[in-house]
Amino acid sequence: MRLLPPPFLNKSEFGSRRTAVRHRVDEDEMAVPKRKVSPMRRGNRRAHDKLERVNYQEDPHTGEYVLRHHVDLKTGMYRGRQVIAPKGD
Repeated sequence: MRLLPPPFLNKSEFGSRRTAVRHRVDEDEMAVPKRKVSPMRRGNRRAHDKLERVNYQEDPHTGEYVLRHHVDLKTGMYRGRQVIAPKGD
């Protein structure tokens, strides 16, 4: 079925009205993906969602677990040397 312009409108006005009606979006429509997401693309998107291990290491002197490359605030030791004053003092 072909749309014909009303007799009182010229062609340029009819063209603008027709495009306005063609691109109208109803309020109850949702965004829908055009294509299925491939397994590779889905995996690439999820690559950064993994949980990383926490870098705990047992302190040989106290036996407590401390973060690697961090000063033990309880004792003030780092790599076998006294770096800061212990927390209790």
